[in-house]
Amino acid sequence: MTPATGRTAMLRADGFRHVSVVQGERGVSADPQVLFATVLGSCVAACLYDPDAKVGGINHFLLAEPQPGQVVDATAAQRYGVHAMELLINDMLRQGARRDRLRAHLYGGANLHQGMRPIGTANAEFAVRFLQQDRIPLIVRDLGGHAARRVEFQAALGRSRAKIVRDAPPEAPVRARPVFQPAASGDVELF
Repeated sequence: MTPATGRTAMLRADGFRHVSVVQGERGVSADPQVLFATVLGSCVAACLYDPDAKVGGINHFLLAEPQPGQVVDATAAQRYGVHAMELLINDMLRQGARRDRLRAHLYGGANLHQGMRPIGTANAEFAVRFLQQDRIPLIVRDLGGHAARRVEFQAALGRSRAKIVRDAPPEAPVRARPVFQPAASGDVELF
């Protein structure tokens, strides 16, 4: 079980314990067999790791920051990058990581719908700015675009990968032909 998400890891055939991280969640692990996974659109996931302590973590935030003056409770705060980043780092420090050794991978920040506010761009810019201000080196950067991504992160080893998720056109419904059963006997009755 990961302390931040409260989710039980599922052991899969590949030998890894898969843990899904959804919006507003985070996960931290020092176990090389734990594989965190998330799917991102305009959201951003920061994958941080300490190569010496061999501990890493991932978050999944929805928006960069609350609106000025907006009151946000503790649960909702985790959906914002400004809180999600600090919570993730603090969880990692508790497991032996050091802030000065952290490395980062960033994913997501897509703008999925043209003509709408570019939330993905704002999220990506926030994450990059946060890392720069905290002097955390950005090793992998896969941000922006117009498609969703599926991200997997082997946190303890600092290994990540992302795959573009494309929408598939809906399949046309197939109408089944009725099956006619012959009468129980060979007799035909006419009306």
